[in-house]
Amino acid sequence: MPTAATLRRLAVTAALGLAAGLAASSPASAHPHVWITAKAELAYEAGRVTGIRHAWTFDPEYTAFLTQGLDANGDGKVSPEELQGSAKEHAGNLAEFAYFTKLKVAGKEQTFAEPQEARMAMEGGKLTLSFLLPLKTPAAQGKGVAAIEIYDPTYFIAFSLAEGADALRLAGAASGCSMTVTRAKNAEPAVASAGQSMTEAMFEALTAASNYGEQFANRAIVACP
Repeated sequence: MPTAATLRRLAVTAALGLAAGLAASSPASAHPHVWITAKAELAYEAGRVTGIRHAWTFDPEYTAFLTQGLDANGDGKVSPEELQGSAKEHAGNLAEFAYFTKLKVAGKEQTFAEPQEARMAMEGGKLTLSFLLPLKTPAAQGKGVAAIEIYDPTYFIAFSLAEGADALRLAGAASGCSMTVTRAKNAEPAVASAGQSMTEAMFEALTAASNYGEQFANRAIVACP
């Protein structure tokens, strides 16, 4: 059973095993290495933002990598029970990357507690990881706004919102709250400097501080009366 030391470390290993030919023949197209279709729910309680509930569905190739060795009983299928053993570990390891999530409430950036209610499920050959990401301290939004961003700063992972109006939702928000959503434009990455070579080395040199992937962020602004 593969151990998920971090989501990106798994992604690197998967890329080396599944996309080596692509990376060698076309460095620019080798990025991103993992595609995630995301849904999120911003949770409120008594007028305060309490957390974000994520549901991330991985592409089939990465799904195949993540489920290697999980069929413990050898029946050719991965059961919910077999998946559950990895769910908490995967969700917890996302802390190193700040859960690929930024949240500001009334202009103040929020910090997250450890994820809860981690689950993994398989449907249609794709694996979905879901978890609740609670705030360390619930935040009062008042008449300000809550701003959510979901993306990988290094663009190793491409996040795209699911189709439909339920891709980003509010739960328990006050009557009259509204949300404006901007979806990621996961096209060819823009190059900041003319003539810059978009090689794997360039992407490997990126860190969270470089925030290159911000141009591919999914964003939502929530305003309440």
